[in-house]
Amino acid sequence: MGSSDTGGFAVSEIERERRAFRRSRKQRSILVSLASTLVFAGFIAVVIVNSPGWERVRETFFDPAVAIASLPRVLEGLWLNIQVLAVAVIGVAILGTLLAVARTLKGAVFTPIRLLAAGYTDFFRGIPVLLVLYLVGFGIPGLEITGRMPPQFWGAIAIILCYSAYVAEVLRAGIDAVHPSQRLAARSLGLSHGKTLRLVVMPQAVRKVTPALMNDFVSMQKDVGLISVLGAVDAIRAAQIEVASSYNFTPYVLAGILFVLLSWPFVRLTDWVTARAQKREQIGGAV
Repeated sequence: MGSSDTGGFAVSEIERERRAFRRSRKQRSILVSLASTLVFAGFIAVVIVNSPGWERVRETFFDPAVAIASLPRVLEGLWLNIQVLAVAVIGVAILGTLLAVARTLKGAVFTPIRLLAAGYTDFFRGIPVLLVLYLVGFGIPGLEITGRMPPQFWGAIAIILCYSAYVAEVLRAGIDAVHPSQRLAARSLGLSHGKTLRLVVMPQAVRKVTPALMNDFVSMQKDVGLISVLGAVDAIRAAQIEVASSYNFTPYVLAGILFVLLSWPFVRLTDWVTARAQKREQIGGAV
């Protein structure tokens, strides 16, 4: 007979031994991973510090005085990146959802809409983001159909156009992954096509592809820094200005570190959501 454990269930001694063995193996794996990581990092540090050009590189790229002096300007530019990112997230969510729904429409009458949505996604997934920024940021203003707009406005438009194509394909995959019986059950209850899509299909589709959507968000957060090519004084352009005035590349390193710090929480959240989804899908598969 086993002793009582939490939840009122009886746990046998054999099961307790198995759990203790798994805990010990896990602790051992953590210690080995930590030790190997420290050894590898130490080896890389020794190689870099003892390289012939380390002192010159340290003065050029890792000058603390230059980093502190340029920090306020780079932070001000980073705030512009965050504002553009916030606008782009909303725009991508709306346009990407519309494209995904358009590509999943049934019936011959919707063929032109499906073809248009497919052409859009194929085009903007194939063209580099940098080229879209140039075409939108310099081409559309050249038509003189709008008033003078700031470069961050056109940068946000270009980001939305590109990443809507990626998000649309991810959402379409999630919609197609929902079993047809879900739609049939919703329609049998009297729900219209629109309500079925909004209340039944889309919530399940988004849950299935949440890790992929979060990966797209992290990538978009990084590519927002490309708006500097249009003349917007964001973190990258602010760092470029500081480099030109100090003849030191430390501001570039500072801008890169700030972008990493900005994306790190979302990267870790993406990993957690992915692991949680994988664990949920594998429930009952372990023996």
